[in-house]
Amino acid sequence: QVQLVESGGGLVQAGDSLRLSCAASGGTVSSAHVGWFRQAPGKEREFVATISWNGVYIYYADSVKGRFTISRDNAKKTVYLQMKGLKPEDTAVYYCAADFTISRAALRSAGGYDYWGQGTQVTVSS
Repeated sequence: QVQLVESGGGLVQAGDSLRLSCAASGGTVSSAHVGWFRQAPGKEREFVATISWNGVYIYYADSVKGRFTISRDNAKKTVYLQMKGLKPEDTAVYYCAADFTISRAALRSAGGYDYWGQGTQVTVSS
């Protein structure tokens, strides 16, 4: 069983930066693919970024490409989401998710991940 805990969210102004962390425990998390998703009020959960277990495959949603960077430190069992140039439309609860067997084709799909954190709120004011 894998437990995921997100941290680093907060209230910032447009243009500011934040770094979210996803700390994992249990299981061989260094072998897990990890994704970040977000959900704004009244909207469906959407893909943000994902990184394969070895960091070879990294994908971003078009809406965050060039502003967000996903990375991982397997020794620390932590995956990061560096967010720069934040916009009000980035406001959402951000979740990290992990899976060991998800296919490369499914990395952008929330349904492909078995393990989820509780989420961390990011609010960007204009």
